[in-house]
Amino acid sequence: MQRILLATVLCWLLCQLPGGAQSSGLQVMKQWKLLRYNFPKQMRAGDTNFYNPENVLITGLAVTPDRIFVATPKLFSGVPSTVSWVPKDKIGDSPTLQAFPDWSFSNTARTNFNCSDLILTSVYRLRIDSCNRLWMLDAGISRSLEDYESTCPPKILVVDLNTDRVVRRIDFPPEVLRGETLFTNMVIDETTATSCDDVFIYITDTVEPGIIVYDSGKDVTWRVSHPAMYPDPDFAQSEILNDRFVLMDGVVGLTFDEKKGIVYFQPLATDRVFSVHKDVLRSGPLPNGQMLDVKLVGKKSSQGIGLAVSPYDSSLIFSPLTETAIASWNPATNQQAVLAQDVDRLQFVADLTTTRAEPGVIYAISSKFHRFFLKNLNPNEYNNRILRIELPQVKGKTVKSPLLGHSLPLPTAPAHNSLLHYSLYNAPAHTNIHVHSQANTNALQTYFTSPAFGTPLTTKTPYKFENTGFVNYGLRNPFTALNQGEAFPPSKATRDNYQRSYLDTLVSSPVTTPAAAPTPYPQSLRHSGFYYP
Repeated sequence: MQRILLATVLCWLLCQLPGGAQSSGLQVMKQWKLLRYNFPKQMRAGDTNFYNPENVLITGLAVTPDRIFVATPKLFSGVPSTVSWVPKDKIGDSPTLQAFPDWSFSNTARTNFNCSDLILTSVYRLRIDSCNRLWMLDAGISRSLEDYESTCPPKILVVDLNTDRVVRRIDFPPEVLRGETLFTNMVIDETTATSCDDVFIYITDTVEPGIIVYDSGKDVTWRVSHPAMYPDPDFAQSEILNDRFVLMDGVVGLTFDEKKGIVYFQPLATDRVFSVHKDVLRSGPLPNGQMLDVKLVGKKSSQGIGLAVSPYDSSLIFSPLTETAIASWNPATNQQAVLAQDVDRLQFVADLTTTRAEPGVIYAISSKFHRFFLKNLNPNEYNNRILRIELPQVKGKTVKSPLLGHSLPLPTAPAHNSLLHYSLYNAPAHTNIHVHSQANTNALQTYFTSPAFGTPLTTKTPYKFENTGFVNYGLRNPFTALNQGEAFPPSKATRDNYQRSYLDTLVSSPVTTPAAAPTPYPQSLRHSGFYYP
């Protein structure tokens, strides 16, 4: 009955979108049934260990005025190039992927390479800085959803997009790595940058949950962790339409609000979104026994990965998997809008990103990851899409963004209420902001709840745990391993009635003032990157 009611409320809300169309404002830039490459003649395209099109999907993207770069990690065997690009000019086409920077960077099905070479193993995310350089985060892990081979240590390669040449390589010291480290996402913090290399990079470690902080100016790295970065077994199973899949991924969703200095993050296996201030991350390694100052921002209607921040009003943009939608929540006003909803084109949004050339636009990667994962992919359907959404503008004065380098229309808004514990802002008593789509309070109860506004700390989960029916103990996966030979635990909704989660208490935790002086970096965390002329 609860699920029927939830579906009814969602249907009513989505019908309120402008024009009555569920996918209003959603533009398909590129789409592929199966990804194709510009193979040179000598390439072994017929070898499924080198190229298996049903094993290749996009998880990350970066957009320039003339090119779209995509990351295709080696989740399975048969991924020939982990970074590629396509022209941006045409809309709705299925272009052939061009290996980037070129085919010499691919080590797929090769043995004649050294990890010290300029090669790429498995890239999950890409980011472009204000100096027009592409940062490629190489996890170094091959076949992460099969036999999890550690091919090379993780690294970052930085490419000057004016020349397509590598200008910097960043290797990570072993002190910040763990046994099965998997670097999957990153954001670039240029808010205090004085040069192209004077930036901070925040990186997610998904399998050994934590956030890696890289101070590019000093060339030092450290690691922080928190229980909020770990997967929640209650949300190990995700549901998209008629497909259910189990994936115990820790922190993977990541975005940065440069105006407020807030880093938002979320594991895949959770319904929560958390935040930490950049000053906390920049303070260096935590002393023994000190907890990272993490705040609970709120709860979503279902799991998700992609996160972004609107440059107009700092709304948090997210994509709940079960609802096949992209929505926004304004932390200053507690208002929410459904930006797009489409049961076919928004089935699994792995990445959301903004661009400098189009500051009012969100680009999204949508794939049928669950079909790849469950091995029931239909090659006759579109399984990878690059989507474009124009954000609703908000009236207000014009201010200059330090990252974008030019003026943007931004509203005068109160502080981020869920982050008042940082004691960094003073909120005005009243603001008048016009939001796109519906502002009905029922939308908040459906897609997002925030404890900072006194909303309930429980939401309807996207599925109901059952004693039997869908758990196959014969399959090896992290979720069933937790329940081997045991009765199923009480459902999350049942436990919420009498047992409050530790993570829910983070919203009311005492103020933790960032240290006045950063902790000295241990010599062991210093490492030498490489610069290329």
